[in-house]
Order: sequence, then C-alpha cells, then structure tokens
Amino acid sequence: MHFERLGEVNLNNKGSEMKIIKYNSSNSIVVYFDKYNYTVETNYYEFKKGRISCPYDKTIYGVGYLGEGKYKKFIDNIATKYYVTWYSMLKRVYSDHIRNPSYLDCIICEEWHNFQNFCKWYDENYYEIEGHEMHIDKDILIKNNKVYSPETCVFVPQHINNLFVKHNRQRGEYPIGVNKNCNKYISSCNENSCQKILGSFSTPELAFNAYKEYKEDIIKRTADKYKEQIPQKLYDAMYRYEVEITD
Repeated sequence: MHFERLGEVNLNNKGSEMKIIKYNSSNSIVVYFDKYNYTVETNYYEFKKGRISCPYDKTIYGVGYLGEGKYKKFIDNIATKYYVTWYSMLKRVYSDHIRNPSYLDCIICEEWHNFQNFCKWYDENYYEIEGHEMHIDKDILIKNNKVYSPETCVFVPQHINNLFVKHNRQRGEYPIGVNKNCNKYISSCNENSCQKILGSFSTPELAFNAYKEYKEDIIKRTADKYKEQIPQKLYDAMYRYEVEITD
C-alpha cells in the first residue's frame, strides 16, 4: 500500500497540483507542490480531500497569496495591521463588487501580490503622526499614477491624503473648483472641511486659475506644517504638485 500511494498526485481545493513524495503511514506523509517548490507534512485523508493549503495559492481576488515568511495573517484570531492594509489594497483594485471607477485602470505590482513582500515594505516605510490615521497612497509621489508598488507608494496622514481627493463623481461640466451662478463662474476651495469662496469670474478659466493658485498654496503650507514628521520624498512631491485644468 505504501508503494502504491507514493507518487500519487491530486489537486488541492485551490486547484494546485500536489504529489506524495514520502509516505510513512496514512497519518504521516510529505506532499510536494512542484509549481511552487513547496513541501508540507500532512496525512493521507487531508491529501485525498484536497485540503492541503499552499502559501503560494492565489487566494485573494485571484492574485494575492500569503507566501512564506514571518508575517502573519492573524494573531489570536485578529487580523494584523499588515493584512488589513494589504487586503484592502487588493480589494480596491481587484474586487468586482465594490469597484470605484477611479480604480478601474489600477494594478498592483507582482512583487506585492506576495503578502510577505508587502509587509517588509510596510515595516520599512510606516510611520505615525499622533492623532492621524495613516493611509497608503499611490499618486501623490507620481501624479495620476495607476500602479501600487514600492517605488510609487508612500504612507500619508489622512489630512494630507484628503487634499488630493477630487470627488470626480460630484463634478459638473466645469473645471475643478469652478461652478456657474447666473452669468458668473464661482471659484471655491475646501480648506479644513470649510468651503472658501475665492471670487466670481467672467470665464471658467479665470475661476480655475484662482482655484489652482489657492489649492497649490494650501498643499505647500500643509507640507511645511508636517515637514519634520513626513518623509522627505512626500514633502518634495507636495511642493512640486501642480493642479491642472484637466484634473
């Protein structure tokens, strides 16, 4: 019986092929996933049922996998901060159920499909500012960027992240920061959750220019406020950020 089962092949419940490479008894076998060069000890019953987990199975939205390493999905049945951040990122980009139109063309680099790789970047780049929730952002360092990757992402406090939210679905036919009232174009900008009216203008372009100047000044002032607390690359990106009429 031992010889008959040695070399037996089956698929686990994620569709990955596995083979018995060592058979001591029905309660002690070694299974090998050739595709991932991964080996695990288990029992024959679980093997036949396909209930052998492989950390390289793409279990999260068809792309994400846990990989091998020190970082855990759960500790004491509570999702780790790493997993919550990683899973939320994958969900935004690859979920067909709650997909936001602004994420339609976004992707996550292959390196970060592996949970362990993302966690290592997280540890090397995460910081906190007292009283602020921290967000991972993909398009402040590189405007209009669509790729989540170690080179393009940075942690930012929510207050800074909110400066770059455009609310495209609430926009009308005029440039960002511009609305029409009778025959005038009104320029306005949100600051500290309050709307500030910047003036009325004869053309939407003039109204936009007023918004652009004021918005870029807010971003620079905010960068200066947090200069000693945020990464230099974030500070530099905020200072060179330009509001465009096509935003």
